[in-house]
Amino acid sequence: MAAIAQDVTLTSRDGSVALSGTLLSFDGEFYRLSTVYGPLVLDGQAVLCSGVGCPDLDAYIAEFTFAGEPALGEVLMPALIEGFAARRGLSLGRAAQDDRHFTFTLSDPATERVVAHIGFRISSTSEGFADMLTGDADIAMAMREVRPDEVVRGIEAGLGDLSEPARSRIVALDALVPIIAPDNPLASVSVEALAAMLSGVVREWDLQDAPIAVHARPADTGIQQAVEDHFLAPLSLVMDEGVIRHASSAALADAVARDPLAIGVSRFSDIGNAVPVNLLGTCGIQLSASRRNLKTEDYPFTAPMFLYTPERRLPRLAREFLGFLASTTAQRIVRRAGFVDLMREEIALDEQGVRFADAIANAGADVPLEEVQRMVALLRGAFRLTPTFRFRGGSTKLDAQSAGNVADLARALESGVFDDRELLFVGFSDSDGNWQVNRRISSLRAEAVRNAVLAAAVTADQSRVALAIEAFGEAMPMACDDTEWGRSVNRRVEVWLR
Repeated sequence: MAAIAQDVTLTSRDGSVALSGTLLSFDGEFYRLSTVYGPLVLDGQAVLCSGVGCPDLDAYIAEFTFAGEPALGEVLMPALIEGFAARRGLSLGRAAQDDRHFTFTLSDPATERVVAHIGFRISSTSEGFADMLTGDADIAMAMREVRPDEVVRGIEAGLGDLSEPARSRIVALDALVPIIAPDNPLASVSVEALAAMLSGVVREWDLQDAPIAVHARPADTGIQQAVEDHFLAPLSLVMDEGVIRHASSAALADAVARDPLAIGVSRFSDIGNAVPVNLLGTCGIQLSASRRNLKTEDYPFTAPMFLYTPERRLPRLAREFLGFLASTTAQRIVRRAGFVDLMREEIALDEQGVRFADAIANAGADVPLEEVQRMVALLRGAFRLTPTFRFRGGSTKLDAQSAGNVADLARALESGVFDDRELLFVGFSDSDGNWQVNRRISSLRAEAVRNAVLAAAVTADQSRVALAIEAFGEAMPMACDDTEWGRSVNRRVEVWLR
């Protein structure tokens, strides 16, 4: 192992160039050096190292640390590391310093040589980002996207722009779900009514004429920050100070399930004996959390589980582990751990009857019947793929889950999954404006998504698959258009296979 933060000299193998500086890291392949010219990265095969800080190349051990969200660090990531070790034929050991700090050791069973130490610091999403900023962790585990102030501090700390798609990857999907007790008569709730209860604006149940008991997680947890970001902040509300806080999502769900006057927002993966409540729009459309609705983002409050990585190069074994996360093996582990996996699914048209009925009943008033008929005729016999593309704030920039879907479809194209088939990128919009203008806008978005997938599929044989675009504007809304989150759900590009 390298004696990090000591001075070394790297000399080219022909002796013509030498560079001195402080060794920042060595990942088994590349040296990262702090020099008078700034941080530099040099190929270990091209230079010779001299000085007390030089690593022993034959005894190199990859070391990297995860920090942050318990929902990821307590069960899911350890299970994925176990699966990765088994796939690589490595033995796995675990040493715990306490409940919140532990280390996995990966070894070659044939030689008993240690190849990696993987540390874990379980805290919260915010603390995970903070540990990255201070250098105490290499990878942050998060249940929400990085916030603007964290992006600024990350750039200042030399981590790069953490808001860039290349700096994050989604491991699994979860969702923010309102929950109640089984004997609570509430069947559905609007986002506005839910926010009013969470903030204390409304303190009594209408049906029971009794006080509402609001349950929540601590304010610094990823899930609670996501609740505030998605439900409260858009309405300029804050969480009521009198809510009952719980150390875990499981404890929250158990408490809500026992109290018919309670309500809370939990993770979809951890509702226990509580009952999830559908979200209701003023137009009558109800949205429920389900595996497929999370994969398609048709449920508006999907909560992807993120890993954030710095701009600098991680050890090769860390990079190989991150690559393993997209594999079928890893995604099966995700599902067994209770989360929603990222594996692509096909949904036949006859499985979407309720969706089509609700959508057509609420189609824009000025959309001609012929346009709706054209849509149904075009999609008859085709299968909707779960990867769907949605945009940030109505812009042309994809949200985090959609950016991951670009990479997923690109890999599928490169591996020939869709050879001799047709992929149809179908754009939809909200009903704000003229329907013909909306159709044109949704067509441009469909074209942009198709082009992004093609650009990412560098090695794909484009002659073996047809990629077409179509658009129907506001002809098939998925949610009511009278809220920003509803309009955001409706502005989308679906992918159909035929």
